Amino acid sequence: MPNKPQDKPQDTQNKDSQKKAPTGSLASVAPEECEVSFVIPAFNEARRIVPTLERIRHFAESTYFSWEILVVDDGSRDGTASLVQNYFETCGCRQPMRLIRNGTNRGKGFSVRQGFLSAAGRIVLFTDSDLSAPIEEAPKLIDPIREGKYHGVIASRAIRGARIVVHQPFFREYGGKFFNLLVRMLTGLPFHDTQCGFKAFGRKDFLPAFRQQQLEGFAFDVEILFLARRMGLRVLETPTLWSHCSDSKVHFLGDALRMMQEIARIRRNAWKKVYRFSTEDPDPLNRNATGGNP
Repeated sequence: MPNKPQDKPQDTQNKDSQKKAPTGSLASVAPEECEVSFVIPAFNEARRIVPTLERIRHFAESTYFSWEILVVDDGSRDGTASLVQNYFETCGCRQPMRLIRNGTNRGKGFSVRQGFLSAAGRIVLFTDSDLSAPIEEAPKLIDPIREGKYHGVIASRAIRGARIVVHQPFFREYGGKFFNLLVRMLTGLPFHDTQCGFKAFGRKDFLPAFRQQQLEGFAFDVEILFLARRMGLRVLETPTLWSHCSDSKVHFLGDALRMMQEIARIRRNAWKKVYRFSTEDPDPLNRNATGGNP
C-alpha cells in the first residue's frame, strides 16, 4: 500500500547556506552533506524559538562535527516562521540553517518526517523546541551512532540513570508510564520511554522507516521504533536529564486517546502487511550513514 501523498514543504535557508544549497522542496537539489542535522518541529513557538535556536547553535559550534539546523514550522499562527527566518538571516552563522514550512498544521509526526526527509546529516537528531532534554545531552545520542554501535539512540526519562529536575504533574507522569506499559504490551517494543522528544537516527538506516511512516500525530515515535525493530536495527535507550515545561503542547486526555488509537493502527497496518520490513530502500540523494546494517 503506497504512502498517502505528503504536502511539499517550502524550504528556505540562511544566506550563507544558500550558496551551498539552492532553495527548493524535498525534490530539489540536496544541501551539502554534513555529519549531524538538528531538527526542531515547531508549532506556535514564538515565545521561545529564538532562545532555543541560540542555545542549539552555541552548542553545535562547540562540537567536533559538521552540522546544520533545520526548523519545521507546522502552520504556526503566531509568527514563529518569521522569527526563525529573521534569526537565520541575522545571526551571522556560516553553517547551514534552514526553515521548512508545512503551510497548514499537520501534526508533530508529519513535521518530524518532513525534517528527516529534508535533512542533509548522516545523523538526524530531533529535539522538542522547549529543550526539556538539554541539547548539551546530545553527545549521548550522537556518539553511539557515529561509532557504529547503534543505528539509533533514544533519550529516556524512565530508566536507571535518568534525572528528572522538574517533574510533570502527577496524572501526566503516571499516565505516561501507563501508556508506555501498553505500548510494550501491544507492540513488543522493549523501551520504557518512547515519547521523550529527544532522539537521533542514522539517516540511511532509518530512511525506509520514515518513508513508510503513516502516523502524523504524537504516536509517530512508536511507529518508527516498531518499524526499526522489525527491520533489525539496533536502537539504544539511554538515560537523560529532563525538566517538564508547563506549556507543553500535549493535552493529556484528548491526545492520550488519539495515541492509543494510533497504536492500534500500527498493529492493524502490520497485520494488513502495509509495512515492508526491509532495510533495502536506496536513498535517491545518495547519502551514506554512519552505523551500517548488521
